Amino acid sequence: MKDILKTAKNCRHFAMCKIDYLGTGICTSGLEKHYVSYYPQGRMDLYAALAENKILVTDKCIEIADTCDLCGKCDYQCYFTTEMKPTKVMKALKEHVDSYVKNGGKVHKSVENDILAELRKIVGDFWATNDRAIALTYSNDLCPLGSPKMPDYVIMPNTREEIAAIIKLLNEHKIHYAIRGNGTASIGVTITEGAVIDLNRMKTIEFDEKNWYVKVGPGVSAFELQKEAKKRGYRVNIAEPEAMICGNIMCSGIFSTFSATYGTAADNYINAEFVSNDGEFFSLNDIDAPNLFSFNYAVTPKPGICTSVNIKLHQMTDDETGVLVPFEKLDCALDFAKDCAIRHIGIAIGVLGNEYISTFMSPTIKLGKDVKEVFSDKLGINFLVLVIGDKYAMNAIKEMGVPIIDQKIFRTLALSLPSLKSAQWLDILKEASEDDSFSYLKLSQFNELAETALAPSAKQLAKEVDPELRPFFEKLYQKPEMTDLVWLNMFRIVSPRMGREKNIFPLIVYLPIDNDLINEINIGFKSIAEKYNLKNDYGFITPLDNGKRCIFEYDYFFDQTDPEELSRIQQSAQELFGFIEAISARTGTVKWIRYFFNQGFSRKENFLYS
Repeated sequence: MKDILKTAKNCRHFAMCKIDYLGTGICTSGLEKHYVSYYPQGRMDLYAALAENKILVTDKCIEIADTCDLCGKCDYQCYFTTEMKPTKVMKALKEHVDSYVKNGGKVHKSVENDILAELRKIVGDFWATNDRAIALTYSNDLCPLGSPKMPDYVIMPNTREEIAAIIKLLNEHKIHYAIRGNGTASIGVTITEGAVIDLNRMKTIEFDEKNWYVKVGPGVSAFELQKEAKKRGYRVNIAEPEAMICGNIMCSGIFSTFSATYGTAADNYINAEFVSNDGEFFSLNDIDAPNLFSFNYAVTPKPGICTSVNIKLHQMTDDETGVLVPFEKLDCALDFAKDCAIRHIGIAIGVLGNEYISTFMSPTIKLGKDVKEVFSDKLGINFLVLVIGDKYAMNAIKEMGVPIIDQKIFRTLALSLPSLKSAQWLDILKEASEDDSFSYLKLSQFNELAETALAPSAKQLAKEVDPELRPFFEKLYQKPEMTDLVWLNMFRIVSPRMGREKNIFPLIVYLPIDNDLINEINIGFKSIAEKYNLKNDYGFITPLDNGKRCIFEYDYFFDQTDPEELSRIQQSAQELFGFIEAISARTGTVKWIRYFFNQGFSRKENFLYS
C-alpha cells in the first residue's frame, strides 16, 4: 500500500495521459466525461486524498472509480515519461471505494446552491459541479512556490458564449476564477478557491489552407494540432505535446527548437478571439481591441480568456532530416549554433545539454544515467547542437567540416543504448580522436562499424523496461518515428521525460548569444542549486532573431513529496530571483519568463529590443 500511495502522490501532472501520443488510445471515461478526475492523473490525486483521509467519499467519487475499466493504457503512457505504472493505483481506488460502500460508509452528497444552479443553466447540469471528488483534482498544479487551493466550483463550457455568461455571473458574485487548459503550468495560476473554468471540451480545429492558417479552440493540445497539420503536409510551432495551444500562447508565447526559424510570441499567430474580463467579446484584429501586441516588462494581469487562435501553418518538405553535432565545451556549441542561425542554416536549432539528450533518448532513469556517463566520459560529448533542415541545410553543415551524428547514426545509437556502457571499442575511438575530437564520426564506414559492434534493435532497448511492458515497448520502438529526429522534435513526446526522476522547475531567460554572459548565468544557476543541495542541470538554448538572441532554459528538480526538499527549493527561488533581477538590471538585455506571463501575444521585438 505504501508503494501504491507513493506512486499516486508522485503524479507529475504532465497530463500526458490525456493525449494519444503512443497510439494506445485514451482513457474512455476521460474522453466521455472530460473532467480531469476521470483521467488517470485525477484518479491518482483522488486515491492519495482518500488514503490520507483528506476527502470524503461522494457521489462523483463512486462514479469516478466505477468508470475506470482497468484497461492498463495508463501504464504504457506514464511509464514512457515517468517510469511509473498507475494501474495499481486505479485498482486500489476501485477497491477502496467499493469496500467503503459495502461496509456501509456514508456517501456524502454535494449540496446545490443558487450559484451552482445558475452555472448549470449556462452549461448544463453535468458541466458545472461543486463535488469535492472533482474539485480536489483541480486543487494543485505542483508549483513549489504555492500551496493547494480547493475550488468551490469546476465548470466546463463548450462555447465562447457560455464562457461570457459564466464570467458575468462570477463577477456579479465577486467569485475569483482561474482558467485551466491541461493544468501543466506548475506556477500556481490554474488554482483558486473560487471557480476553475476548464476549457478541455472546446476542441475545434478548422484548417484554412488557402490562407495558410488553422483556427483552434482552447481545448486543443499541441500534439493533437500537430498530428492534424502533419496529415496535410504542414507543421505548426508548438510547445510540449500536452500543452493547450491557446493557453500556451497566452501565458508565455510558444517557443521550441523551431523558434530559430518560426520565431515566438506574435510570430506564431494571425488573429485571436477573446472573452474579456467583463464578459465581452473582442478579437486582436478589431480596431478598438486591447493592444496585446505591446509588451510591458512587469507582472501583468490576464487580458481575458482566449477562445480561439489562428495559428500559422508552415510547409514541410520531403527531404527534411536531423543531425546532432557534438561538442565538449558550451562555448564551441554556442558559436556553431549562432553561426547556423546567422546563416539561416536549418529550420530548428537547439544546444542541448548532456542531461537533456541522455534523458531524452533513454526509456529508464538508470539507463539515462549510464548514457550520460558514456557520452561524457567515453565520448567526450557534453553538448549536442541539434539542427533540423532540408538537404541543402545538411549539405551546408557538411561543408562546415564539423563531425555529425546523422539520422542513421542516431537511430543506431538510440536502439543500442544498453550496449554503449560495455562497448570496449568506445575507449579506442576516444583515444584515436584525442588530437581531433570526434574525428571517428567523419569515417564513412562509422555507422556500419557501430551497427556491427552494438547490434541495435527495438528488442535490445525494450529489455531495459519492466518485463510485463517489454512486448509493448518492443513494438513501439520498431516504429520509425520513435528514432526520427524530425518527428520527435515536432511532436516533443519525449520532453516530459525531463521530469521523470523528479519534478522539474524550469528557469527560462531571454538574452543575447553572448558566451561570457551565458556562462555567468549558467554558473550562477548551478552554484545556487548546489548551495541548497538540489539536482540541477543545463537544459537547452535555442537561437532567436537570426542568431542575435536566444531562449535559455536551466532546470532545477525537486521531490514534490518531500517537505524538506520543497523548503529548500523555495529558499533557492528567492536567491535565484534576486540573481536574475540583478543581471537584468546590470545588462539591460536579460529578460526572464516571470514578466512574460499573460503577455504571450506580444511582438517579440518589443521585449528582445527593449
